Amino acid sequence: MSKLGIFMADGCEEIEGLTVVDIVRRAKLDIDTISITGKKEVTSSHNVTFLTDTTAEEADFSAYDGIVLPGGMPGTIHLGEHDIVNRVIKEFAAEGKLVAAICAAPSVLGQAGILEGKRATCHPGFEDKLLGANVEFEPVVRDGNVITSRGMGTAIPFALQIVRYFLDDGTVEHVKAGLVYES
Repeated sequence: MSKLGIFMADGCEEIEGLTVVDIVRRAKLDIDTISITGKKEVTSSHNVTFLTDTTAEEADFSAYDGIVLPGGMPGTIHLGEHDIVNRVIKEFAAEGKLVAAICAAPSVLGQAGILEGKRATCHPGFEDKLLGANVEFEPVVRDGNVITSRGMGTAIPFALQIVRYFLDDGTVEHVKAGLVYES
């Protein structure tokens, strides 16, 4: 079974992060929430405090088949400044593992050189930070092992695209039915 990790920073957009966790788990995939704060506690951009499964320092990244970056401010800035985040996303991209980011977080992929020649999308106003990308304005864009999305309002289709990456359309349709989600 595939296993993912999702980095969580203080100032993250909680809906973007936790929607991915919820939907991925509904699809019976394994996902760990990974704090970059040095402790298993993260406070979102909307002042929601929650606990994570592990920390960036404790996580076994060799066990993951994909990594996800939620957006939010200043969470995206914290992700972009974090050495472990940058090392992991570059390694995963080079190894062909899934690298997914939503909202402002695709800018972290851009600054890491991961989007060079790839199709990508992001929150409006961050397009110039998708360095090397062919920018699109679709809710979710998948180009090979990279999935990007626009923001909180696209969190469900973003998460479903992550599920589709690892599983099949039947599983995606089953999860959508349970969510009462119609696209």
